Amino acid sequence: MRPVPNGMGAADAREPQMPVNLQTRVIDLRRNLLALGAVVEQRVASMIEVIRDGDVDLARKVRSGDAEIDQMQLDLEGECMRLLALGSPVASDLRLILTAMRVSNELERIADMCKGISKRVIRLVEAGNYRYPPALIQMAEAALTMLRNVLVAFSNEDIKLCLEVRRADSYVDGLNREVVAWAREWIEREVEKSGAAIELLAISQRIERLADIVTAIAGDTVFLVEGRLVRHGAE
Repeated sequence: MRPVPNGMGAADAREPQMPVNLQTRVIDLRRNLLALGAVVEQRVASMIEVIRDGDVDLARKVRSGDAEIDQMQLDLEGECMRLLALGSPVASDLRLILTAMRVSNELERIADMCKGISKRVIRLVEAGNYRYPPALIQMAEAALTMLRNVLVAFSNEDIKLCLEVRRADSYVDGLNREVVAWAREWIEREVEKSGAAIELLAISQRIERLADIVTAIAGDTVFLVEGRLVRHGAE
């Protein structure tokens, strides 16, 4: 039997020190992921202002503001890789690290959606062809509410709220169909505006996709809490 070093009791000798450090870093990882979520949430809120007001100046800020989010995502991913390699995480810690890798990437994709939408609004406004149906704003606001709720659900490990977020996706899908119908009518009335209508449809499609990504984050949160996979509408 190996001797216990001086100053170390038997209990201390049996307890490895890495889990304590791992636990601290996992807590920091969760905090940093929620900080990224807050920044992305603000980006989505700004994107709604861009759509509603046709605010080209704000659209340019959203378009050029990716560097901070990209760096936060890269830092989170790098920390996840270090913890996987050095921390030997198991059970809930392992699920959190795997979830953080997925969610950080999904949040970065949401920010990219906001950037792409802002570019299209700029083009439409500068061409003098900017108009939109009420359903488009309703879609964007619903997607923002979903994002806010999923961040709360992740923070509180609230499965019920996750399922509410997943169900809300069908509401966004319905609004998207309204936008498609509106755009078709616009094209029939003003054929020369077909290009603008197609740009508007692309904006709507990206908002719908944004809501899909938020729905995926809700599924990731279910995995974090319960260790089960939720995919393709299954609950």
